[in-house]
Amino acid sequence: MFIPLHDANTLKHIRLQYITLAIIAANVIIFVFMAAGGSSQATVYGLGYVPAVVNDVAELPPHLVLVPEGFTYVTYAFLHGDFLHLAGNMLFLWVFGDNIEDAVGHFRFLLFYFACAAAGAAFHGMLAPGSEIPLVGASGAIAGIVAAYLILHPRVKVWVLAFGRIPLRIPAFIPLILWVGFQMLMLTVGDDSNISWATHVGGILCGAILIVILKRPEVPLFDRHIVTPAAVETTTAEPDPARKPTTRWGRQ
Repeated sequence: MFIPLHDANTLKHIRLQYITLAIIAANVIIFVFMAAGGSSQATVYGLGYVPAVVNDVAELPPHLVLVPEGFTYVTYAFLHGDFLHLAGNMLFLWVFGDNIEDAVGHFRFLLFYFACAAAGAAFHGMLAPGSEIPLVGASGAIAGIVAAYLILHPRVKVWVLAFGRIPLRIPAFIPLILWVGFQMLMLTVGDDSNISWATHVGGILCGAILIVILKRPEVPLFDRHIVTPAAVETTTAEPDPARKPTTRWGRQ
């Protein structure tokens, strides 16, 4: 539908989005490592989220178990099926993740990211409890970031490639609402693709709720400006003791 390229939204509370960069680096390193060594069945099943295993419908053979099954609510988000899968998720994270990290702080952003990933997996597992197909990819966490950005910065101008080829600079709410709506629609109608729309929707719901709870108190919702009185005007002239002191408020 669209490919995000850049947003005109500077950081206001942090100097560097190092958690966002670290998550991108971790995903790329894991992908390169798996591509170089071959994506083994043990890795995909051992670190991917398998609803049937988590819901005790099925059990992994011992040689495929790499981490406790509860950990796979997060570990699955660091595996990707192919380069385009990785590139798409990391591009969304690069464009939108820094401002969410800015709005909530470094540590809470890490919690936010993991929570959205876990919520996406949980919603997928709830709708397909007996599935034995491993779920992989950061889409649940990215969906949460998209929802949070839509709530915080709907009026920020973003550059996107519409339909993958038409460059447009438009308010963020236009592509992001269309993206969110498309995920909801596809979950409703279903299709035969290997995309888990439920994971996206679970991440969206989690991100929309958590951003309101975790954001800094001074960060407004929906790009509302915080209006505060301007500083009291001062003058370098010597005060006249015969005059009654007054103050004048400047305009914001």
